[in-house]
Amino acid sequence: MNQEFRRAKRRKASDTIPVTDAMTGRVVGRIGNLSQTGLLLIASEPLVDDALYQLHFALPHDHGPLEIEVGAHLLWMDNASARSQLWAGFRFIALGAEQSRRLRSWIEAPGSHYE
Repeated sequence: MNQEFRRAKRRKASDTIPVTDAMTGRVVGRIGNLSQTGLLLIASEPLVDDALYQLHFALPHDHGPLEIEVGAHLLWMDNASARSQLWAGFRFIALGAEQSRRLRSWIEAPGSHYE
């Protein structure tokens, strides 16, 4: 029996959704899954453990992309199956009301798949 202990459901990203470090303008990876409180990043750039980041990404949506910019804390990293990639878990620490509404809309959209 598999029990889920996360407080927020996580929507799997079926499309490639690049994530940019808003401070450097560099793409640091892509979203693996996303919740109201954080994300799993499949990182393609080196990251600093326990650091704070300002991340930007655009979620695909029927009415045009939903632009999200969020402050996030890097909680953990682990090697991915590809040699040049890492899995990185982020917790959101700064998310405005409008950003939160957009995020919730995307996560709860009909046809979503969850982890």
